[in-house]
Amino acid sequence: MALIEDIIGLISGSISDIPTIVIMIVPFIVGLIIGFFIKKLLKIMIIVAILALIASYFGLINLASIAMELKDLALKYGPEVYTYATLIIGILPLGLGFIIGLIIGFLLS
Repeated sequence: MALIEDIIGLISGSISDIPTIVIMIVPFIVGLIIGFFIKKLLKIMIIVAILALIASYFGLINLASIAMELKDLALKYGPEVYTYATLIIGILPLGLGFIIGLIIGFLLS
């Protein structure tokens, strides 16, 4: 029971005169917004992929060149994205709020 009281005490406290709950809500709201945009981008990406497959079928584009470009982008920006994702998730209480907000924003948009 002492652990739960400690956690509640931390949440009801303050950091630099800012209530802790406010600091914990910010990643949640950011997660909601990013989850909303990820779902919208996913819909656009599916449409673009279908159009690319149709264009490839008719010989208008070559999917091998697109795959090479995507591979170059992944090699160039992949480590940077991985680093920032690790930093966001690394702060557990704030990262947990971000992840929950991300899931809710994705599902409710």
